[in-house]
Amino acid sequence: MRHFFFLVAVVSLSACAAAELKPDQCAAPYDIGVRDGIMGLNPQDELYGPPCARNGTPLNFAAYREGWIEGNFQYVTRTPHTE
Repeated sequence: MRHFFFLVAVVSLSACAAAELKPDQCAAPYDIGVRDGIMGLNPQDELYGPPCARNGTPLNFAAYREGWIEGNFQYVTRTPHTE
């Protein structure tokens, strides 16, 4: 049960992060993708695109997806699976 509350907190905080991206974060899409993937989030590139464009640094969607794939792989391999 404790893990559930932690997961809810992480997801809630990461949802707020989309609106608060700084230009230097938009310039590092691979790192943002890894962070999102390793936290077990679905790809958030559609949320990050508009704020980054408004900041004058368009998000490189391909680099974000590459980072997300890497982070998600780490998340999946580190998460215990029960059947």
